[in-house]
Amino acid sequence: MFPKDGRTTLTVDDIPKRWYNIAADIGSPAILNPGTMKPVTHADLAPVFCKTSVEQELDITHRFIDIPDLVREAYAQFGRVTPLQRAYHLEQYLKTPAKIYFKREDVSPTGSHKLNSAIAQTYYNKRDGTEHLTTETGAGQWGSALSLACNYFDLDLIVFMVKVSFEQKPFRRSIMETYGGRVYPSPSNVTEYGRSVLAKTPTYGGTLGTAITEAVEKAVTDPTGQTKYAIGSVANHVCMHQTVIGQELIAQLNELDIVPDHMVACVGGGSNFAGFAFPMIEKKLKGKIDTQFLAVEPSEVPSLTKGELRYDFGDSGCITPMFKMYTLGHDFTPSAVHAGGLRYHGMNPLVSEMYNNKTINAVSYSENQIFQAAVTFARTEGIIPAPESAHAIKGAIDLALEAKKKNEEQIIVFNLSGHGLLDMNGYENYLKNCKDPVIRV
Repeated sequence: MFPKDGRTTLTVDDIPKRWYNIAADIGSPAILNPGTMKPVTHADLAPVFCKTSVEQELDITHRFIDIPDLVREAYAQFGRVTPLQRAYHLEQYLKTPAKIYFKREDVSPTGSHKLNSAIAQTYYNKRDGTEHLTTETGAGQWGSALSLACNYFDLDLIVFMVKVSFEQKPFRRSIMETYGGRVYPSPSNVTEYGRSVLAKTPTYGGTLGTAITEAVEKAVTDPTGQTKYAIGSVANHVCMHQTVIGQELIAQLNELDIVPDHMVACVGGGSNFAGFAFPMIEKKLKGKIDTQFLAVEPSEVPSLTKGELRYDFGDSGCITPMFKMYTLGHDFTPSAVHAGGLRYHGMNPLVSEMYNNKTINAVSYSENQIFQAAVTFARTEGIIPAPESAHAIKGAIDLALEAKKKNEEQIIVFNLSGHGLLDMNGYENYLKNCKDPVIRV
């Protein structure tokens, strides 16, 4: 008989009605205008973001922001509430006393958590009078989500996709184009910055920082002022939109009457980790729980574990404001790892602050280690995870094996932030070259 704690019963009526703004509880470092080195004003950000996005980004007062009815309707249309599932077969394979659960953000139409902010940002842009949006994307998950959202709310979209991923993941591009987005490999020849990069290095594979510069330039140089930029991670308002994940999770855990010992998520810019963990961190800040939080990043792009906490530009071309964050430097070029969504040089300021004050922990793994965890998960649970999400799986497996050594019944919950069905080139390369495709116990 299937154990009773395998699934929960939340419905569309349980979709959160408010986002949680953790900045109201812990504060947030000022964003600086690089020209004056003073905190940015609404006027500084107005050429880049729509009015409401600016207000939410700078809000350190309101702990909760109401989710508009049309946004909640779209959340319901596209698959919220997402399931919480127990990884029984993975537990059995590992022979661990730990109980492992995972939040399934992979079940959205575009395959990841990114729709949570894409829907919100597109709705606000439409309401505030924007006619065209620009954005960047790494692996293509954010670009796919924003393309769907822009089609839903009837906005035009231009996507600058990191060239390495543009070439590695052609079907991500096809998804964006199917939804109506126009996609350019970054660096491209359609912006001044892109042309300058190509002139110096024609074969440059690009970075998220480069793609951000191109997207922002395209927005702010529109003479009509009707083009704005939507960002996929890093910014505080994006992290806030993602907190529907963690709020749903708390309700699901309450239904099962369990409290996690560990919560694990991958980190690139920080949005999926923030959305998953921030609502539970609120409980820890109030002394209600003693859960440990683990952020997992690629060893090839170790912004938390090897970066420096300081002010840095959010983009490679130095046209964005400056954020206080753990950074590898805005001119950092990572290797062409397949987890393209984690190839960002910096980290969300709120996540950075929590790592600095030891509210959360962080660890990094190599690409081979995460693909080994991904294949192990696929062969036990039947789900092929995104390479990004496989970082969280590897972190959860290591915690489960540690619980096995100690013979402790730990409860581990991780965020399955996206599926890997369009990442099979990466899996194919791994399987061709690996000596042993799974973790042996």
